[in-house]
Amino acid sequence: MRTQLDFSPLYRSSIGFDRLFSQLENASPLQNGDNWPPYDIVKLGEDTYRIVIAVAGFGESDLSVTHQPNLLVINGAKAESENVQYLHHGLALRSFVRRFELADYVNVEGAKLENGLLVIDLKRELPEEMRPRRIAIHTDTASKPATRQIEGSVAA
Repeated sequence: MRTQLDFSPLYRSSIGFDRLFSQLENASPLQNGDNWPPYDIVKLGEDTYRIVIAVAGFGESDLSVTHQPNLLVINGAKAESENVQYLHHGLALRSFVRRFELADYVNVEGAKLENGLLVIDLKRELPEEMRPRRIAIHTDTASKPATRQIEGSVAA
């Protein structure tokens, strides 16, 4: 049973977070109840992240990593050999799709396969116009306190 969260109090005091609230409302704890293959998400620095997925038995040709806007999709599909008779089949080489929601401005830096682990490096890069900047405060004793001049227009 899922508990529905009420985000209406947050709508009163936040602007532009509609997409975030929608994502939280639609988030599922597990993707279709399947938690395979196991993975780690690591924060390496303030703006750098790493996803490590255990893909033992999969080669580079069996895996695909796709970066879509705000979404990272990892597919794994191993071609099964029809002429193999298993006496014991304990390796989980089944196909999988793993999706990760990415925040705005998070980009994939690269992916590598080493020792049965798929390692994907991510970095958040804010555009220069989105970075915090200091605004100079000027005092103008000649103008009225409630009126200020902003780039050629008057605002009250």
